[in-house]
Order: sequence, then C-alpha cells, then structure tokens
Amino acid sequence: MDHGYRELVEQCIQQLDGNIVLGLPLGLGKPNRLVNAIYERAREDPDIRLEIVTALSLAPPTPGSDLEARFITPFSERHFGTDYPRLRYADDLANGELPGNITVTEFYLLSGSQLGNTHAQRQYISSNYTHVARDLVDRGVNLAAQLVASRETPEGPQYSLSCNPDVTLDVAAELKRQGSPCIILGQIHPELPFMEGDAMVEADFFDQLLKDDPRQPLFAMPRGPVSSQDYAVGLNASALIADGGTLQIGIGSLSDALVHGLVLRQKHNESYRGAFPTNLPGQEAIDAIGGRAALEQGLYGASEMFLDGFMHLYKAGVLKREVFEDIELQKLANEGRLAPDHERAGAGRLMDGGFFLGSTDFYDWLRGLDAEERPRFRMNSVARINQLYGGNEELELLQRRNARFINSCMMVHLTGAVVSDGLEDHQIVSGVGGQYNFVAMAHAMRDGRSVMMLRSTRESGGQRKSNIVWQYPHTTVPRHLRDIVVTEYGIASLRGRTDEECIQALICIADSQFQGGLRQQAITAGKLRDDWEIPAHARNNTPGTVDHRLSVAGGSSLFPTFPFGSDFTPVEERLMTALQRMKAVQKQPMTLAKAVLAGGPEDEEALERMGLANPGSVKEKLYARLLCWGLHQGNAARG
Repeated sequence: MDHGYRELVEQCIQQLDGNIVLGLPLGLGKPNRLVNAIYERAREDPDIRLEIVTALSLAPPTPGSDLEARFITPFSERHFGTDYPRLRYADDLANGELPGNITVTEFYLLSGSQLGNTHAQRQYISSNYTHVARDLVDRGVNLAAQLVASRETPEGPQYSLSCNPDVTLDVAAELKRQGSPCIILGQIHPELPFMEGDAMVEADFFDQLLKDDPRQPLFAMPRGPVSSQDYAVGLNASALIADGGTLQIGIGSLSDALVHGLVLRQKHNESYRGAFPTNLPGQEAIDAIGGRAALEQGLYGASEMFLDGFMHLYKAGVLKREVFEDIELQKLANEGRLAPDHERAGAGRLMDGGFFLGSTDFYDWLRGLDAEERPRFRMNSVARINQLYGGNEELELLQRRNARFINSCMMVHLTGAVVSDGLEDHQIVSGVGGQYNFVAMAHAMRDGRSVMMLRSTRESGGQRKSNIVWQYPHTTVPRHLRDIVVTEYGIASLRGRTDEECIQALICIADSQFQGGLRQQAITAGKLRDDWEIPAHARNNTPGTVDHRLSVAGGSSLFPTFPFGSDFTPVEERLMTALQRMKAVQKQPMTLAKAVLAGGPEDEEALERMGLANPGSVKEKLYARLLCWGLHQGNAARG
C-alpha cells in the first residue's frame, strides 16, 4: 500500500464497517494511487468487502506477445512515462487474479479489452449513460474518489470536477435525494485543466480534499491512423451537418475522419466538393438536411465527450456558433438579430461537454485557454448533456437546433437496427454509453438527426465480412429508432421509411461483394420484391472505388494517414502497418509460410527499432523475414 494514504484508507474502512462500494469516474478522473491503496488494503484482508463500480479503466497497453512487446514497450515508456501508476484492480482483472472479496463492476469497457474475461462479462452493467448515477446509488455506492482541478483567485481557491462532472454531479444529486450517506474524496491534480460550467464546485462538495501531488501523469490517448475507408465514411457524414447547427461526436478514427472532413469543408472547400462523386447514393439526404458549402454560421458542440476533434474544429473556425442561458437572447441569436456590437456578442458558449479525454496537445490547449476563452468551453453533468428532460427543454431545443448526433457502430441490420456494443453470444465489446440517449434525443427534436457511421466491411479470420447484415442476435438501438446510416459508399436515410425502402437503401451502400446475398435474403423473407434490381450507380462499391475517389480528390496530401499529428515516429508508423499485415496472416498457415519465404528488402531502421537487426534465434530470424515482408507489402500498397 502507498503509505501516504494508509490513514485515510483506514478511516474509510472503519466508517463503512469494511463494506465498501467504491464509485470512480470513467476515464481520466481516477486517482490511481489512492484507488490502488484502497484495493491493496482489501486484498490484504478478506473480511473487507470491496466492489469497484466504474467504467473505462485506462492503462498503457500490455503486449500480448514478444513481437508486440518489441514495438509497444519503447513507445509506451516514451508516451506514458515509466512511472505511470497502473490500476492494480484492472491488471488483476485482466489476469484473472481478483481475490474473492473484491468485484469490479463496469458500465462501459475499453473496446474489446474484456472479450472472454468471465468476471468482466458477468459484472458488466448495461445502462444508458443518463441512468448510470441512479444505478450506482442503487448498488449502494458509499465511497467516491476523483481527481479535481483548482485555481487561486483573489477570493480564495476554486475547485472544478474538470474532466469528469458527467456522472459525479448526478450521483451527488441522487445521493442527496435518497438521503444516502457517501464519503466523497477529491484529489487535486496540478496539471488537470480547470473547467467552468457546472463542473465548478465548492470545497464542501467533498468530505475530504487531498492536496498532495497524485504523481500521476494525465493519461493521453495516442493519436491513431485514419484509413481510406474511414475517410470516405467521414466525408459522407460531414456533408449531413447543417450550417448553424449542433454537433455531437464520439471517439475513434471514424470521428477523426469526420472532423477532418469538416475542416476541409471549411478551409479547402473546392477540394472538399471535389471529393464527392456526382452519383453518391443518398445524395438527396445531403440536399435535404446538410450541404457541402463552408459553414459560415458555424457549429455549437453539445457532446458527452469533449475531445481533440472539437479543438480542431475551433481552430478551423467551425466551432463558433454561440449559445446563451438567457432564452430571449438565444432567440435573438437564432434569428440572426444579435448584432456584432451587442454587449453579449462573443461571450456565449461554444461547447458543452460531460467528460473529456484526449491527447497531450488537447490537454495543453485546454490549460492554455485564456480568461475570455475558458468560459466558452463548459463541462456539465450527463443529465444536462445527454437528454432534454430537466425542466429547461425550450431553451435547450433553441440552443441545439439542427442537431446532428453522430456515432459509430459495428453492424446494421437490413431493416435498420444497430449493433454497437456486443456480440451474438452476449459478450460485451464496449457498452451502450450515451448512444441510445442521443438517438432518442434526435427523434425528440423536430430538426435533429441521428447518424450512424459504419465501415461496410471488416476483416475477420482472414476473410472480408459485411457489416450490413440480414439479422444479428444482438441489438443496441432497435429498428423503430432507425434514422441515417453512412458507409464509405454513401448514405441511407431510413427514418419514416418502410422496411422495403430501408432494405433497398442499405443494400445500395453495402459492399458489392455482399449486395447480391443481402438482396436474396430479403427476397426470401418476403421483405423485398423479387424484381428489384440494384441501381447502376450502386453496383461498383469496392475498396478500389474508394481509393480512386480519394486519389482524384487529392490523395495523401489531402488525406494523410495521421490527419492531426502523430505520437509515433516515422519508422513506427511504417511498422504499425507491417505488424497489422503480419497479424492478419498468422491465422492462415499457408499464407504465413509464403510470406516468410517471400520476405522483402531489408529495412535496417525498422529492424533496429524492433531489436531484430541481428537476429540470433530461429524465431527472431523468422520475425525479421516476416517483418520485412510486411514492410514491403506496405510500401507496395502506398505505390
């Protein structure tokens, strides 16, 4: 146990009679060393009962093989540092070593991290983000701990929940409503950006406020690559966003592609327009609710997750539409009657978020906001961001006009149901999070729309598979809430359409390899007339078509692999592609053997980075040949 926390931990155990339900914020806001001290104390004493209730337990990646370790370990030490305090409960959970007196219950998982982990799968709570606070209190949460930010003012110190007011504020409110006792611990982190809005709390919000340095670097998400497939999806979705509207987005390469598309739309509009084919399936949806012109009025951000993308949109002059708390002022703003010389012009909010997580550059930017900018980026509870129910609906509808709730999913049924969080055997990949909240909100708004971004295909077991399917045993969003689905091949607008119309629209944005089979399944089920033919403009949905579209529009100069910078060195970027290719062939013995025999030109820099410049064992020599093959394949693919 970290001895700096021993006395506090003992006090909590005694006060709670050794029966602890510890609530922790998702993502960035966990005070890892304090959590580890509580966990270790419970590990030492089987009479202590500890349940940790949280989500998104972050940790530097753990390599699964010697080859992965050669790549990951040097990067991880450089990016996360050598002294990052890993969450011990998360490591024990991953290794199947949790003691019997401790359970870990999560409502959102790092994507794919707990597949096959029986404890994590059994202890997962499926809950809409707006219901999490209620569920935590119902589970008896009696201890909460969180990192907080502080700043000095002439009136004294001020405190902010910073990255995680999302559930914490709602939990505190629910505890008060139910009269349930709970010890709330805050620990000041000197590098955590001070955020305004509802995130600002008084010192008495906490039962105890720890001011000692948590010695915990802020967890920075590595910026990942964006593929051609991702770019095409993001471009199509970016044209559905209305000027003067509202934007919600999630995390991942599809969202990065969407943001990049919006930046191009704003700053390189001619090139942006040139990236769209004249016969794009679903063009009518762009004409009806979006556009390809630059965003003169700009957008307002209202998103549970405040991430790098909104920073880039702000810097590009896209995130600039102001909203106000005064309803009459908001009406003036919506009607374009708020003159530039109005006393409130330039003082409205541009962004409301629930939690934030991002790159080192993002955290630096947040810390660097000046006294005029900072109040324009506010952090609030999930109850405020993810729904319209709170007694202030008229104002929120005015603020969130023309809202586009844009999320990613794994699969879509041909009749419009969405699969985003789990597999057919009920294994949870990630969680519902706020996706259902935003889909429901879109349907509650006259001018709101839900947009699901989807890669039309995926690689699985060395085979291409369609992500548009006839049916699937698991559903996240039911088909009666279907709205807009976007793939790299186009747009399917499903709201208010018949099942047959939905099937036709989705087949038109599916990969051509699978269109015939999907068509026949629908016909066999009596959901599609047998004389319907796939339109000519939707018959060439192939990866080659996508690559050609981007190449004609500007190629790698307009669509770089890392659109917003990279945390990897140039040689690491090349290695990432090679390692992915190597991983793909390892389950195909014949292809693997051919790859090893083929090899490729020696890349001394890459081999040196992987510690394979002078391979000694037979295994290292095989690794080296396979790596050279993967690098050669990557070079050939780049032309």
